[in-house]
Amino acid sequence: MEIIKRLIARDSPRTEAEIQADIRSLLLSTPLQLHDGDLENVLLEAQVGDRRRIDVEVGSALIEVKRDLRRGGVKEEARQQLGGYVEARAEAFGRRFVGILSDGAEWVCYDLREGELHEVTTITVKSVDQADALIVWLEGVLATARDITPSPREIAARLGARSSSHDLDRATIASLYAANRDNPSIRMKRGLWSRLLTSTLGTQFEDTDDLFVEHTLLVNSAEIIAHSLLGIDPESIDPAALLAGNVFEESGIYGVVEQDFFDWVVEVEDGPRFVRALARRLARFDWASVDQDVLKVLYESVIGTDTRKRLGEYYTPDWLAELVVDAVAPDALEMRLLDPACGSGTFLFHAVRRFVVASEAAGRTLAETLRAVSRHVQGMDLHPVAVTLARVTYLLAIGRDRLTANGRGALFIPVYLGDSVQWDDQASNLWNAESLVVPVEDQAELFTSELRFPDILLNDAEMFDDLVEAMADMAARRDSGSRVPSLNPLFQRLGVPEQAQDVVRATFRTMCDLQDAGRNHIWSYYVRNLARPVWLARAANRVTALVGNPPWLAFRHMPERMQQTFREMSEQRGLWAGAEVATHQDLSALFVARAVELYLAPSGQFGFVMPNAVVDREHYAGFRTGHYASRTSSISIAFRPSWDLRRIRPHFFPRGSSVVFGHRAEVEPIEMPLDATIFSGRIPRGQTSISQVEPHLERRPGTVTIATGANSPYQSRFRQGAIFSPRVCFFVERRAAGPLGAVAGRTPIISSRSVNEKKPWKELPSIEGVVEDAFLRPMYSGESLLPYRVADPLLALVPAVDGRLLRTEEQIALYPGLADWWRRAEGLWNDNRKSEGLTLIEQLDWVGKMAAQFPTPRLRVIYNSSGMHVAAAKLRDPRGVLNNKLYWCAARSEEEADYLCALLNSPVTTEFVRPLMSYGKDERDIHKHVWKLPIPEFDPANRTLARLAELGALAEQLAGQVEVDPDLHFATSRRRIRERLVENPDAAEIDDLVYELLS
Repeated sequence: MEIIKRLIARDSPRTEAEIQADIRSLLLSTPLQLHDGDLENVLLEAQVGDRRRIDVEVGSALIEVKRDLRRGGVKEEARQQLGGYVEARAEAFGRRFVGILSDGAEWVCYDLREGELHEVTTITVKSVDQADALIVWLEGVLATARDITPSPREIAARLGARSSSHDLDRATIASLYAANRDNPSIRMKRGLWSRLLTSTLGTQFEDTDDLFVEHTLLVNSAEIIAHSLLGIDPESIDPAALLAGNVFEESGIYGVVEQDFFDWVVEVEDGPRFVRALARRLARFDWASVDQDVLKVLYESVIGTDTRKRLGEYYTPDWLAELVVDAVAPDALEMRLLDPACGSGTFLFHAVRRFVVASEAAGRTLAETLRAVSRHVQGMDLHPVAVTLARVTYLLAIGRDRLTANGRGALFIPVYLGDSVQWDDQASNLWNAESLVVPVEDQAELFTSELRFPDILLNDAEMFDDLVEAMADMAARRDSGSRVPSLNPLFQRLGVPEQAQDVVRATFRTMCDLQDAGRNHIWSYYVRNLARPVWLARAANRVTALVGNPPWLAFRHMPERMQQTFREMSEQRGLWAGAEVATHQDLSALFVARAVELYLAPSGQFGFVMPNAVVDREHYAGFRTGHYASRTSSISIAFRPSWDLRRIRPHFFPRGSSVVFGHRAEVEPIEMPLDATIFSGRIPRGQTSISQVEPHLERRPGTVTIATGANSPYQSRFRQGAIFSPRVCFFVERRAAGPLGAVAGRTPIISSRSVNEKKPWKELPSIEGVVEDAFLRPMYSGESLLPYRVADPLLALVPAVDGRLLRTEEQIALYPGLADWWRRAEGLWNDNRKSEGLTLIEQLDWVGKMAAQFPTPRLRVIYNSSGMHVAAAKLRDPRGVLNNKLYWCAARSEEEADYLCALLNSPVTTEFVRPLMSYGKDERDIHKHVWKLPIPEFDPANRTLARLAELGALAEQLAGQVEVDPDLHFATSRRRIRERLVENPDAAEIDDLVYELLS
């Protein structure tokens, strides 16, 4: 593109006027939906007052052009000048404007905050090949395109965390929060948000400003998308009404957009302006054309991979959700289906679609269909962001044409914010034997007051919702500090039982007090949603089908109180496998048992996506029995054959997965059968619907094998290296001989020191001596280990000869050089060790770690004891010794060594062992935790293991070709080898085979 060539040629002679003209031509000639001659869209030298002119004005963006932004001081001077233009335009038009600095090659976008421009996103174009990236960046900033198809790719590119539009919106909302975080209403909403997510995600949840801001942006976006879905122009609606869902309520669509934790934006200065700008960006998409759960794509595009991984937030692929719904509820019109952990609503989407299509095919009217769908397909989740996304997904499944048709009737979206497990622990649960109790905050401390509603009110869910909403409205309309209105007319209209009225009056007084403090309207939303699980658990309201992907929250990441309750509830139901395997346990099995117990009618069917360990690991044996008894109930499940999904590529979860099926048995349980359907196939990226995926899937009957123990047989074969500490006594380096030279067979040495030594050893003088060569050995440490190869070893003094340690003073005295060194080393040890105890030789040979290395095996496999990645290599050095930073095993064959190296170096192994490590700042302590994985001993007759050995040998050759700079830190060398290996197709095959073994 000639324009791009001219714009990026910053070293060529050109004027600012020429750059301005080329920028205008670029804007008009690229697919930004601008048209030449449309001076309302692209203006040159636009007047801004006081004889000032804007170089280029396009929509709500002002572009200041300079010849070369690399020149010193130019960018800062231009930024200040541009700030005045942006502020003037924002004041004149009452909407948000952005500023852009450009010299044609470098483009910097700024956002105006408190009278100052702040950089939020930038791109530098160095070649014509980057033209498309520049166009996407400009479109994100300008938000000019229309009718964009909301495909996963377009959503990620134009709204995702790497897009310029996201950078702008996130920077704005972050500044709004930072300026208003101490507002009482915002503090309250932030506290409730944190409370719910701690219950949902455990200790993996980090209560950070960044995550609260990201969640606010997501929910605001979803609520705007809901309006666009119905053909409502969100830019035309008052922002407060937009986030309150007033248009939906007026249209008879309830439960989609409500006042919630995230509408604080419209309560603060400049917040409404931000909402209008966000609405403009989102209105670019044709949301009516959606045919899948796209909001999970939006979520995954905005929330970073690392954050979602830490929180365990992985959404089910659409094709799998559709298959599960079909399998559990084949008769769409007869099912009453609940997803008790609905996430963004993927299962709900396909259940709603099936029901609506079936209902219309059966001849029902649109009003009948929509009135029925809310009774037949329901969802629940404890994640407030997920609930909002799922509600909009529910609308997307119904479709714009049906929602905007005449005569559709009222519609209730039955997706609730609720605790599906209903934890027994009163601190976790909001329910007791008599009342729903919701803690609230006061000025000084969170959650010190409470709202209480008698249990009897939950018999009629619609009446309860109307009561709470009416109480919130009455409190909001009342003048601050005025008399508390009487509730008697409301009690009479709704038929509130007399025995509940005094408690409700007390709660209403609390709501009025909250209103006086500016913190009332959230409670209607909060209370109505949290009460719904109790209503759904009433026998008359139980469903005939349960589907979903329950939370896989690991026991080790649950808050302490949740761990206690989880263990108690699991022990009662026979699900607790023992403290020794507690790190392997997660919430999924208890969640399913509890969901069946609370919400599934007798003979009702279920299908849940679960960790693959559920079907074949020992710690899920109690779950597979199908019988769960507690102090208050006893239920039985009749299991059907499960689906084994481990062999599908690429993997859509970090752990192997399965789908378990069954029904609530009225008499005897049926244990989970060993029969299973084995899924395999490689699904092309971007393929999401069942029609796209089906040609790539293979399904065959098979069986699962129950693993009777998680520990690998290699656990007993690997040993840790010796403790060469203190360093001053054992680590040595050669030094120059004296003027008369050295005796043959002896070498002058001195202690090799390190900045990492600890007190008191780092402050002690080095030892010098001339020692017999037999006692100087290559010593391999963590820094000597690279993937599939070893680097140069260090040098160590080891009092061993002829394959045995010299343990006594008499044995050591036979060697004068060694004896002199050892005497001084022992003196340092005895004078500076913390307490009486081990001798120096006992320290070196603690639990036989040194003696076990003699005689030296011909071939060893070594791996690191700690680090962010497991690394392994073969070692053939017959004199080499290992320190405690390495583990080693004598290999029985070259093939076994290649197999172990392939398996240990695979990043899949690191991912699987990381949850088993002790947790500090990072999971770094590998040690023998890796052998808690089900790693089988090498068997050349096993085709999978033999193939891994072949691939390991090939990987060793490739790693050997990577140039390693000895002056670089070993971690850098490890990374370079890993990067080179990833480029080879054999690495993908290794990872696939390892995943299949370990999952």
